[in-house]
Amino acid sequence: MKRLRQHKWIPVAVLFLAAAVLIGWSLFQSKYGLTCTPYKIYTDKVREPIRVLQLTDLHNSTFGKDNRELIELSAAQAPDLILITGDLLNAGESETGIATDLISELCGIAPVYVSMGNHELEHQARFGVDPAELYEAAGAVALEKQYEDVTVNGQPIRLGGIYGYCLPEKYLETDEADPEECAFLTEFQNTDRYTILLCHIPVCWMINDGLNEWNVDCVFSGHTHGGQVVLPLVGGIYAPDLGWFPGKLEGLYPSEDGSKTMVLSRGLGNSVLLPRWNNVPELVVVDILPQ
Repeated sequence: MKRLRQHKWIPVAVLFLAAAVLIGWSLFQSKYGLTCTPYKIYTDKVREPIRVLQLTDLHNSTFGKDNRELIELSAAQAPDLILITGDLLNAGESETGIATDLISELCGIAPVYVSMGNHELEHQARFGVDPAELYEAAGAVALEKQYEDVTVNGQPIRLGGIYGYCLPEKYLETDEADPEECAFLTEFQNTDRYTILLCHIPVCWMINDGLNEWNVDCVFSGHTHGGQVVLPLVGGIYAPDLGWFPGKLEGLYPSEDGSKTMVLSRGLGNSVLLPRWNNVPELVVVDILPQ
């Protein structure tokens, strides 16, 4: 009886095909997928819950026609505030309509506050258009070394925004800290209200004692893109200012005494040639709750 000839390459081909499908699906999900990550923060400075929705690092991405999927997911969270922490657009593209159209829609859901990212600053330098003015014309409040005292659900809140590294005052002695940033943060923290700061760059809040030394209750940041490519069991491979395999790329980061928190989102889009992988775009929802 003649034995059937075995093709030893078949299992290898199936394995490679499965890997290619998995990689392709993850690339697709990391560009067009969308998820919402919930967090809870407790404080004795509020008596009623406040729900905050954060968007960051859109980079002119779209989710559904006219960003309808992103808008509907945002509305479904029923936020009291919407905070956008920079890089809505891309520095090298003149396109601003994706960002401003999205802001206009979000303003129909809740009050929108925006701080600038590095791409807004670079965009203005290249094209001579002030993104902050465009965002305000679309209905948002743009904050750059500025703050507003507002009432949300009957709770007194101080909301501020800044683009910068926000090094503590002790770094003034070495000329590393920015005096203007220090002056703003000194004034910003001088209140009994619960303080929320929009700050695109997270590095100094995490590793230069910013969260420990500035008296800011909650900082919302982005910029890291979650590490861009996220390897299983390893994590994100790279983030600006944080270097290779930094580990701290998303989530909640408390101060040493646990009284203050930085919220770091992996964001929605991409601005580099290397695509996001194993890194689904996210909205962040934070419930600030009475302690």
